[in-house]
Amino acid sequence: MNSNKLQKILDNHKLWLHNDGGERADLRKADLRKADLQWADLQWANLDFSCLPLWWDASQIAAHFCALDCDDKDFQKACKAILKFALTNKHAGDLGLEK
Repeated sequence: MNSNKLQKILDNHKLWLHNDGGERADLRKADLRKADLQWADLQWANLDFSCLPLWWDASQIAAHFCALDCDDKDFQKACKAILKFALTNKHAGDLGLEK
């Protein structure tokens, strides 16, 4: 979705919110990966499952978690605890994880 299309949807939604025409925004299945939402008001937005694809299994989530670069001691401890499980995922090597 390009920024012009997204802006038009959000402008129409704002009108709808103020009972001034427009229409409620429907962003289901919208690809917002490149959308600039820096100033978006997402109050009351339901963003459950918005970051992880629902088809990922637990080992893939663990592999992506362990592939993150973070020097926090608690994070590193958590990675160490689940690394063996994360390595069972077929994408572990692609993510740079090694045994």
